[in-house]
Amino acid sequence: MSPIIVVLLVLGLVILVGFSMVVGIYNKLVRSKNGYVNSFSQIDVQLQRRYDLIPNLVSVAKEYMKHEKETLEAVIKARNQALQSKDHLAKNPSDSSAAKKFSQSEGALNTSMAGFLALFENYPDLKANSNMERLMEELSSTENKVSYARQAYNDAIMLYNTSREEFPAVVLAGIFGFQHVDQLEIEDIAARKAVKVEF
Repeated sequence: MSPIIVVLLVLGLVILVGFSMVVGIYNKLVRSKNGYVNSFSQIDVQLQRRYDLIPNLVSVAKEYMKHEKETLEAVIKARNQALQSKDHLAKNPSDSSAAKKFSQSEGALNTSMAGFLALFENYPDLKANSNMERLMEELSSTENKVSYARQAYNDAIMLYNTSREEFPAVVLAGIFGFQHVDQLEIEDIAARKAVKVEF
């Protein structure tokens, strides 16, 4: 074999191996990104269920908590803002400003729900209402599911960010448009606590 053919074969092999590496890295980044997008869709499902329960809770509570109109309106307002920010984030889970706004609205909703539940304790007839009891059980179950879904989402984000920061992926991630994604965190320390539903 002539030296030119050997050089061309080696060069071709190097190009093929390099191309295979780039394709492998790209595919790994795509899998990681799809993982966190899927994880957010699981949060989306659970939060939608939670957001659908809240108006029913308020509706039942209105009959008993006539003097607590401000609290009930604050819960619905916070719910609507959280729903809107969740829908905005669902369009692009990698949008860090949408994630921050979502976290803030979720914190506000947790705070308003905590106020609602604190007042709820003052109404024994409301606590004894079978519809309210059923709704509170569903809310408690949903809160647990939301917590697990958030944890899975943040785990998927960590896996994605790790994949894009490893060498040699870090060199190619920016070129292919794979940007850092922030985890979901509730900034207000008081609002970080899950809504505690008790009977």
